[in-house]
Amino acid sequence: MERSIQEVARAAGTTSRTLRHYDRVGLVQPSRIGSNGYRYYDDRAVVRLQRVLLLRTLGLGLDTIGEVLRAQDAQATTGDHPAAAEARILSAHLELLHKETERIAAQIGAVERTIAALRRESARPQHHGTQEDLMSENIFEGFDHAQYRDEVVDRWGENAAAKSDRWWSSLADTEKHDWMARVQQLNSDWAAAASRGVAPESAAAQELARRHIEWLRSVPGTPASSPDGDLAGYVRGLAEMYVADERFAANYGGRAGAMLVREALRGYLDRA
Repeated sequence: MERSIQEVARAAGTTSRTLRHYDRVGLVQPSRIGSNGYRYYDDRAVVRLQRVLLLRTLGLGLDTIGEVLRAQDAQATTGDHPAAAEARILSAHLELLHKETERIAAQIGAVERTIAALRRESARPQHHGTQEDLMSENIFEGFDHAQYRDEVVDRWGENAAAKSDRWWSSLADTEKHDWMARVQQLNSDWAAAASRGVAPESAAAQELARRHIEWLRSVPGTPASSPDGDLAGYVRGLAEMYVADERFAANYGGRAGAMLVREALRGYLDRA
């Protein structure tokens, strides 16, 4: 059974443009292209797309995904039924997804404990001398500052990633909490601005852009933190990535929020 590119994109929650890009880079090729130029996908192509989307969910870049797929395909036993080989490969992906589920469950538990601790604190009389110890609630369980480390290495080198790792490890738990709270507040403010229809050139959006760049400057190892680094090029590149990569766009409430971030940052840099 074959399905059109529109049907596959709709079912996968992606776009025809993304599927055409996956074809161009050799990740997921259609089973055939009709005389009208339309792409069609059979069951094997659909399963391969699922593998790509699973690996994207795990935070891998497209180049890395291509390497993983080629290695897995090479390991498939010659003579196996294609469906058996795919099932074996997907079983390995399933194990990774279970681990990811455990990590997300740990994050949910950490946030729930933080909320409960904050509510207990707010219920105490203001003159009460004892404060809730948030650190005892394991509020960082499941969170990983280095979740995009491979992409940092790919874009800016191992030295940049190592500097960032050393900086993060040097922070006290309270400092990590404050830094993460700052990031979450910035992301929330961007998403709220997008939901209100704030224009990129507005004073509100430009203030968010200033805060965003100051935040980027605070992370050691990046071009933004170096006096002789290409700050403008770095920020413009990130701004494009926010829109192109669904994982980053989600931080700002989706593609519309990411587009606001991109345009506001561009405008800020143009005026700076």
